[in-house]
Amino acid sequence: MNAWLQHTLDGLLQAGPYALVGLGLTLGFGTLRRINLAYGASAMLAAYMGAWLHARYHVHPLAVLGVVLVVAVLAGAYVEWLCFPGARGIDRGRSAGTTLGTGTDAREVVALASSFAVWMQLEQLAVALLPNHLNPFPSWASETEWTFAGLGLRLDRLGQLLLALALVLAFSRWLQHSRGGLMWRASASQVTAAHLVGVAVPRVQRIAFLATSALAGLAACVVLVVDGQVTPMFGMWMLVKGLVVAMLGRLGSVRGVFGGALALGLAEAYAQALGGALARDATAWVLLMVVLLWRARPGGVRETVHA
Repeated sequence: MNAWLQHTLDGLLQAGPYALVGLGLTLGFGTLRRINLAYGASAMLAAYMGAWLHARYHVHPLAVLGVVLVVAVLAGAYVEWLCFPGARGIDRGRSAGTTLGTGTDAREVVALASSFAVWMQLEQLAVALLPNHLNPFPSWASETEWTFAGLGLRLDRLGQLLLALALVLAFSRWLQHSRGGLMWRASASQVTAAHLVGVAVPRVQRIAFLATSALAGLAACVVLVVDGQVTPMFGMWMLVKGLVVAMLGRLGSVRGVFGGALALGLAEAYAQALGGALARDATAWVLLMVVLLWRARPGGVRETVHA
């Protein structure tokens, strides 16, 4: 019994990094109605830049984290400029009620393909910077573990969970109760109306995209300071986990991200208990396929940014 309780606790704690990864992706989709496939690669390039400074020049860990955030925002600006310029403006060619799977058009296909190309570009740039498979990253991993009733609890993983919960609640409240949050939601779901009342829609969308890039950089920092290393698979990991979490929680839903993260964390923990590491790795892909098939059905749900 204790073994299954430990697996449950591990799954709940894993929801912390998953929610942080999924938050930026779901906000980005809710704003532009397009999935940014370069999301993980942007964070990976930023992480590699931080790891390069850490390994070569022994830069202070706090400075490394600052560099990661800045590079993530710059990479996000590059992706937005190159892949999503058609999303800006008051005429995006579809209403707020467009459903996922039935409202695709040429611009969505171009944005998806171009973000995939930029993903490859950023990933290759990162690997060229640090060709080793394992690259050290400043580590703040906890060296102690609390034990209670036979269950182990690491403080660093608990900190990840609490940080993710705090960010989700803060963003949810900000979107609901602030003027900036109202402008963000209006620019995502009621573009023409927002323009008519004086909202600078292109600027709000651009700022929102850069904010999601900063969230990607923050998520990378929080995950990597516990892992203590970064590999070429980190970008793919962030994209897949973020997509699964965002789709399980309904793309565009801030609070739903945390529910999706809990579902994925628990599913992976139980899969590993039953089938080992391979079963754990396969769980995210299976869930992604199932949720894509579910959301692609006729009459799919409406997706826009909301608390």
